[in-house]
Amino acid sequence: MPLHQTIQFNPTTQILIWKITESFEELLDKVVLKEKTQLRLNGMKSDLHKRGFLSVRMLLQEAGFTDLDLHYDQFGKPYLSCHNHISITHSHNFSAIIISEETVGIDIELQREKILRIADKFVDREFDYLNSDALEEYIKKLTVIWGAKEAIFKIRNEKGISFKDHIRVNSFSLEENKTLASLHFDDLVKDFVVYYEEIENFTLVYALEK
Repeated sequence: MPLHQTIQFNPTTQILIWKITESFEELLDKVVLKEKTQLRLNGMKSDLHKRGFLSVRMLLQEAGFTDLDLHYDQFGKPYLSCHNHISITHSHNFSAIIISEETVGIDIELQREKILRIADKFVDREFDYLNSDALEEYIKKLTVIWGAKEAIFKIRNEKGISFKDHIRVNSFSLEENKTLASLHFDDLVKDFVVYYEEIENFTLVYALEK
């Protein structure tokens, strides 16, 4: 079943996750696209990217919307015609959306060792509680931190925000599946609740503004 999971987080917030097993042609046959979306799809080179893009439209349909309801503001942030908040993510063979009356962001990432090489580009004070000797846990925690910062960035979507310098993720354990984070940018300070879970060898992270 391609619809991998639905999470009714609270009465006004829903998360839908798609496992992409279909071909590009199978997905294209099941969705209705507006002209602007079709042109965007036509410009994509990667088959994986195209399938991820279409699977997001499948998730919209599962949630009771269509591509006609999805729009993007001048900064590229998505929103729905009904003005509910929406955030979108896809990575390899998974995609996910979160729809809410609250301000939300979502990210899904494949857990892989590659993140070790770029950790110092997005981690600052979080190094204080990370243990690089426990390699598997270290990779998983780095993936949570990246996902949290990506989700928060999607919420604010402001030019100049640095993952390393402006977004802080509090200490957490992988078992708790919840932590706090904050954005410190110019004179703005915003707090967020961050939730995370594993799906196969991926990490799903979503953030809600407090």
